[in-house]
Amino acid sequence: MTAALAPAVLDVAAWQARRQAHEQRVDVWLTPHLARRRRGERHPVADFLFTYYSHRPAQLRRWHPGAGVELRGADPAEFGRDYRATAAGLTLDTDGVRERRGESIAWIRSLLAATAGRAPHFGCFGMHEWAMVYRQTHEELRHNAWPLRLTPERTAAVVEERGVRCSHFDAYRFFTPPARPLNVLTPTRETQHAHEQPGCLHANMDLYKWAYKMSPLVPSELVADCFELARDIRTLDMRASPYDLAALGCPPVRVETPEGRAEYAVAQRGFAERAAVLRDRLLAAVPA
Repeated sequence: MTAALAPAVLDVAAWQARRQAHEQRVDVWLTPHLARRRRGERHPVADFLFTYYSHRPAQLRRWHPGAGVELRGADPAEFGRDYRATAAGLTLDTDGVRERRGESIAWIRSLLAATAGRAPHFGCFGMHEWAMVYRQTHEELRHNAWPLRLTPERTAAVVEERGVRCSHFDAYRFFTPPARPLNVLTPTRETQHAHEQPGCLHANMDLYKWAYKMSPLVPSELVADCFELARDIRTLDMRASPYDLAALGCPPVRVETPEGRAEYAVAQRGFAERAAVLRDRLLAAVPA
């Protein structure tokens, strides 16, 4: 059980303003995605976070204040079963959430802490995306509505010349079978805590997943901050991929060249710095 602390108190105007600001912020991302979905269109960059991750658009839009906050004049029925009534409104039932989901939360916190305590590595140069198309036919490509920038033979040669240094299991599991032996590691779910490192684009993208999986203990503004980082990372990920997505406003980062690798490394370091702040905020939002 967590220590009992006096909750921060938000009056009606304050919490409703926060909720409205959150909804307006995420609507910028949700509205075009939902419009494409209605039209049956697919966008390999902008829609990825809604298809790969399990958090639905309506869940991202729904606002939660986080743990230790009392909302004056709020109705518990509107906020759901994780909340309890107070004399003035409601607050999150933090102990109840932890009792129901304690094992999952502990696993996430330990992964975040292990990753935060490890030195970052910046030498992958996005080869994980190349390993996902290595030696595939056009029909087998995940995004085969879009062309590759290089021929299949040259794409394979880049992977073989550069090698693959991927530490992230959820990227590695999408490698083609012939690409897996080219990786310097063999990450598994069981070794995730030992391999995850804070320079990895996919580990930093996954902060969004860990944020929403610890909700509603995590305030929705922090979940949205993690979503925004993941969205920016996905853009770099696909710009550095073998696909030609220039028509979508994603000019390539040509990691097959020294200049492209230098550009990628600078961006990767910037994302790692942003992710380090968010990782610390997640750990602080859900204390052990």
